Amino acid sequence: MPTGEGDAHSKPKGRTSSRSGGRGSGSGDGSRAAARAADAESGRPSVVTGIREAILRGEFVPNQRLVEADLSEQFAAARASVRAALLELAKEGLVERVQNRGARVRAISLAEAVEITEVRLVVEGLCAAKAAERITEEETEELAEIGESMRSAVSSGDVLGYSRLNEELHGRIRAISGQRTASEVLERLRAQSVRHQFKLAMHPGRPHVSLPQHLAIIEAVCAHDPDAAERAARAHLRSVIETLPEVDPSGEPVNP
Repeated sequence: MPTGEGDAHSKPKGRTSSRSGGRGSGSGDGSRAAARAADAESGRPSVVTGIREAILRGEFVPNQRLVEADLSEQFAAARASVRAALLELAKEGLVERVQNRGARVRAISLAEAVEITEVRLVVEGLCAAKAAERITEEETEELAEIGESMRSAVSSGDVLGYSRLNEELHGRIRAISGQRTASEVLERLRAQSVRHQFKLAMHPGRPHVSLPQHLAIIEAVCAHDPDAAERAARAHLRSVIETLPEVDPSGEPVNP
């Protein structure tokens, strides 16, 4: 399950980019297959994955132009593979096609970030409930250890360490849940709102607020209590929704 706080260690680095208004749309039902086929021929990892991860890490920032020639060189991939990857990422909502200007990383407004988190509230609640039903004794010990490490990180003021543990916890709960479709949905939503998540992770005092929420999720999942686990996960995401306006008070798309 993706973190409700974001991953602070993947701080956006920023790049020289040109920004312009307007919003396009990507299409093409065969884009996913085309991208994978092009990469399979070369034996390289998926260009789609590479660009998606770069967006998640903040290497490509909102409104940054994604030039096919540059991406082709960076990922050592054919232009056809890059073009297909951009089409797929446009369908995922991470990239937008701008008429006569190509592709760019799509900026997400505060209103849209709230909508995304509202959807996550439902899906992450499902994952927590399923994890409570499926968790093993070994996995229970693992989550308990993560919880203790999170306590220590907050106590010592280790924001980056807490963020990494936060990410690890949500990922383990998602894996334990066995909900592959839900996991894919959550990964896509997390990618779309990564800039807001980063701002939330760095918001003063946020770890002290989210720690008891995470511990409540751990306790309910480890107790094999699906209802309590779902309630705890939903409460955590409601807290995220309430805090988002504080980290982006303008309500405008978050730009670097």
